[in-house]
Amino acid sequence: MNIIEVQGLYKIFGKQPDKALELLKKGYTKNQIMEKIGHTIAVDNVSFTVQPGESFVVMGLSGSGKSTLIRCLNRLIEPTSGSIVVDGKDVSSMSLNDLQVFRREKISMVFQSFAVFPHKTVLENAAYGLKIRGLSATERGQKAKNALDLVGLKGWEESYPAQLSGGMQQRVGLARALATESEILLMDEAFSALDPLIRKEMQDELLDLQNKMNRTIVFITHDLDEALKLGDRIALMKDGSIVQVGTPEEILMSPATNYVEKFVENVDRSRVLTAEMVMKKPNVVVRFPKDGPRVALHSMEEHGISSVFAVDKERRLQGIVMAEDALEAVESKQKDLETILRRDVHTVLPDTPLKDLFALLTGKSTPLAVVSEERKLLGIIVRGSVMAKLAERGTVND
Repeated sequence: MNIIEVQGLYKIFGKQPDKALELLKKGYTKNQIMEKIGHTIAVDNVSFTVQPGESFVVMGLSGSGKSTLIRCLNRLIEPTSGSIVVDGKDVSSMSLNDLQVFRREKISMVFQSFAVFPHKTVLENAAYGLKIRGLSATERGQKAKNALDLVGLKGWEESYPAQLSGGMQQRVGLARALATESEILLMDEAFSALDPLIRKEMQDELLDLQNKMNRTIVFITHDLDEALKLGDRIALMKDGSIVQVGTPEEILMSPATNYVEKFVENVDRSRVLTAEMVMKKPNVVVRFPKDGPRVALHSMEEHGISSVFAVDKERRLQGIVMAEDALEAVESKQKDLETILRRDVHTVLPDTPLKDLFALLTGKSTPLAVVSEERKLLGIIVRGSVMAKLAERGTVND
């Protein structure tokens, strides 16, 4: 079930939006409508869905309509037409009272400007949304402290914004949104005002927080690298319309239009694509300590491979068995893998960028193992599969 469903959304700025919408549906272009009645088509027939716990990034150049779109989701800007359904409730038809409750309890927003109150302490800023909600001073203070701890501001509770760096002030804004424990976070160019180094730190911080919180995030950015880094899926906007929605890999490897292809043509795909995107499922493994060298050798002969990974009953990686070692063990009548199991296996996590895999694969005769944090075997990578993925859109230059 989707937590956000947007269908046929329009936002038109001007005194006669219905007339502009009628012209638009008759085939008039945005420029023609501007010339004819002086109206701006900011969001043009936009539809998309967001799943619970998903980081959904809307990106586009300045003027593409992305910031207007995100403000329509919580009706900071009133849509002209279309539907916005959040967790089964129609936001576009909510009364003012229902909308206020929705904003306080269901959805929070982090703006590009730090939007902190200069006369309030860090703790008071972080607790502000809870104060509006009517929580007691004790309860909102504790929730605000927990949120500040999450964003790395423990010890700064009694400081004032003027005493903080830009990155720290943005953390206060993020903490205020987190403190409300809203299910959905809207983030409008939240890091674009920061210096590049601080911006990268905040991106990493958000990824870490998302791993802990699993909130639903709609993130607006004009920066493609940021979108590729943060997004589970990306919606690319142009002139108020969404021209493609897809995973980072789909956007990079299968651009839907010439505009998207032009947009992504200079991206270093080896920095964006990950181990998970090129790994093969480990369909052939041996069980350690249950299986012996004969089973390992038979599996390799059956599948035409020269090595096989060994896992325990929980599929945690134990090592790798080489064909020559297994053959020697069979000839010497050994019954277990203990003496031939090579435990110094090169492993990577699923989100490891492809650029980091080359050094690990260079000069190696064995594949890389892709493992989870618990060391469960998820996939296998050989150099050829990395090169093939990069070559799909001409990334490899011979």
